[in-house]
Amino acid sequence: MRLALYEPDIAGNVGTILRTAACFGVPVDLIEPMGFPWSDKALRRSGMDYLPAGQVTRHVDWPTFNKERDGRLVLASTRGATDLWDARFQHSDILLFGSESAGVPDDVHACADLAVRIPLLSGMRSLNVAVSAGIILAEALRQLRRAEAPAR
Repeated sequence: MRLALYEPDIAGNVGTILRTAACFGVPVDLIEPMGFPWSDKALRRSGMDYLPAGQVTRHVDWPTFNKERDGRLVLASTRGATDLWDARFQHSDILLFGSESAGVPDDVHACADLAVRIPLLSGMRSLNVAVSAGIILAEALRQLRRAEAPAR
C-alpha cells in the first residue's frame, strides 16, 4: 500500500501526511509540481522528526507517476462513486489524494480504478486532506489486517 499526493498545495498537510505514513510504514509518492518549496519550514515542523523515517518518492509530474505506478489506483474524492465503508482494499493499492485547492483534474479522475468518498453529513463539503488520508489509510489497513487474521 502507498499514499500518493497529487500536486499538494500546503506544506503543513504534506508534513502531517508524511508523519502519518511513517508511523504506519507506508511509502508516499509526491506528484509535482507542489505549491511550496520542498525545504519549507512548515513541512519540517508538521512532520517533526518523523520525516527521516518515511519513504518518499518525488515524481516530476502526473504522466511520469502514472507510467511508473504499479498497483490499483484508489482516488479519494468528494465525487467518488463508492462510500469508504463499502470499498474493499488490496495490499497493492495506491491511495491518491488531490491538491487542497483543486482536487484532481478529470483526466486523473478517469485513471482511477476505484474512487471512494468519506460519507459526511448533508451539507458538509469535505475534510482536510491530511485528515482524509488518515481516515482512509486507517480503514484500508484495518481491512487488510482483518483479512490476514487467523480464524478463531
